[in-house]
Amino acid sequence: MRLFVILMFLAIVYNLGRALLFIFHDQGPNREKAVRALTWRVALSVALLVALMTARYLGWTHGLAS
Repeated sequence: MRLFVILMFLAIVYNLGRALLFIFHDQGPNREKAVRALTWRVALSVALLVALMTARYLGWTHGLAS
């Protein structure tokens, strides 16, 4: 589970960096690549949150109290 969270976090940061590069690189009115990268970042963040909540509900992870 720890490896999954780390990989998802790295993918989120990677897509955020890509969006930043696209925003600075593509100065024209068509910023479709940046929007797509930000959409991926949001989707990965939601997927990570749902995965962590599901893992906690199923007892695969333990909170800080354990």
